[in-house]
Amino acid sequence: MGGVNRLKEYRKKRGLTQQKLADKANVSRSIIIGLERGTIATTTTDTLLKLSTALNATVPQIFFRENV
Repeated sequence: MGGVNRLKEYRKKRGLTQQKLADKANVSRSIIIGLERGTIATTTTDTLLKLSTALNATVPQIFFRENV
C-alpha cells in the first residue's frame, strides 16, 4: 500500500475514535493504529474494504495517492 494513507483524516472527518471505527468496521484497533502510524504497510483486501465501507469512502480515496 504505497503512497499516501489518509485513514486518520477520514476517521476524524467522520467524528470517529480509533475504537469506534474498529467496532464499526469489525477490525482490531491495533490494525487501525498501525495503518495510521505507517507501522503496518500491508493488510488484507477484506480489511481495506471494511474500513472504506465504515468510512463511506473508496479504498483508493483513503489509501492511495491520487493522479498516480
